[in-house]
This record gives sequence, C-alpha cells and structure tokens, in this order.
Amino acid sequence: MDQTTQQGRTIAIGDIHGCDVALGTILYHLELKREDTVVCLGDAVDRGPGTKHVIEMLLDLKSTCKLVMLKGNHEEMMLDGLHGGRWESTWLQHGGKEALDSYGGRYDLIPEEHRIFMATALDYYETDTDIFVHATAVPGVPLEDLTPQELRWDRLKGTEEPDPSGRRIICGHTAQKSGKPLVFDGWVCLDTAAYRGNYLTAIDVKTNEMFQAKQSGKYREGKTLEQYVVK
Repeated sequence: MDQTTQQGRTIAIGDIHGCDVALGTILYHLELKREDTVVCLGDAVDRGPGTKHVIEMLLDLKSTCKLVMLKGNHEEMMLDGLHGGRWESTWLQHGGKEALDSYGGRYDLIPEEHRIFMATALDYYETDTDIFVHATAVPGVPLEDLTPQELRWDRLKGTEEPDPSGRRIICGHTAQKSGKPLVFDGWVCLDTAAYRGNYLTAIDVKTNEMFQAKQSGKYREGKTLEQYVVK
C-alpha cells in the first residue's frame, strides 16, 4: 500500500463512537474531493446512538475520496463480541449495547459488509509527515513491531517523547473529558469525547485547521491545533 504523502487534503477524524449526526455534519462541511484522504482513527463504533449509520457513511466515503480506517479497541471488542468471544460481556457493558441497538438489537442484523469493514481496518497508517495510530506508538520502535496492546489499548500520558523520525504521531483513544484536543511536542490526541456531548474533532493535518461538530448538529470551524499546545 502506498502510504506516502497524498495529493489533496489529509483529514484525520478522532473517535466517533456512534455519533452519526456529528460525523455527518463534519463531512458535509468538508466538501471532500476525490484527491482527499480521510483517516478515521478508530473507535467509530459503540457508546453513541448511531453506529450503524456511522459505518454506512464511512463506507460511502470510499466512492468520494480515499478512506483509511484504523482499528480501535472498540472495533476489536465488537468483532470479538459478535463471535461470542471473551470480550462479549465487556463490549456490551461499554457501548456495545447501544451499537447493537442501532442494528435492531440482534447480531444477525449486522451486515457482513460492516463486519468485513471492521475486520480489515488497519493497525496504523503513515505519511512522510505524520504517523496515525488509534491509541499509542512507541517512539523509535518500528510500527510493524508494535503490539495490539500498544496500538489499541494503552493510554496516552502526555509525557511521551516525540518520534525520532521527526514525524508527528496523531492518535485517539485517550478521551479528553475537557473536549479539547491534547497537543504536545510530537503528539496530537483527537479523542475529544464526542459521545459525552462534546465536539467530535477532525483536523486538516497540513494546516492544523479544526472542524468540529456535536451530536446535536452544532458545528464550528476556524480554530487550530496551535491554540491547544501544552507548553
């Protein structure tokens, strides 16, 4: 797979968690074109009311632009839960019930296309300037050597070192209850806890411009990541 810098914009979207109205509002305002790339940082499912619609919108993006879907811990739990695995009860207790309800409350109503979409999500994505993961990366460790625990489950502390390659690491997973992205040297966390009523956050990785929407449909833009850098 060609993971070099793409033509057009590269847009990273933080943890959606079933907030379908928020996602749809952002996508409407982005006016995406064929040459654009959208990187979904994982945890598109669970917690919010619209998991089914979220996945439908992401699948539709494939005909509009290039979509890169990363696998979050909630996609991992959902896939395991659907097969009666060890995560089934944990998944249902941590947003899985809401996801299942969006499909009509039955496992067999979840389309095979949706299951494949989650199962084939990537562990990471990289360009010449940025590294995209769901949870964390370990600076200096090759991406292919990272463990599922590091990629999907470990929490960001905010004290991690920048990657020696000079590339920025963009992630989600560590929910910022403040509703503000966490930005520090070499790192950006875009999980702004949209399912808690905060804004869902997307950024243009080249300009650092932010695009945000709430599940209520409220939209705002014009802010940049520079406003949130931890000194």
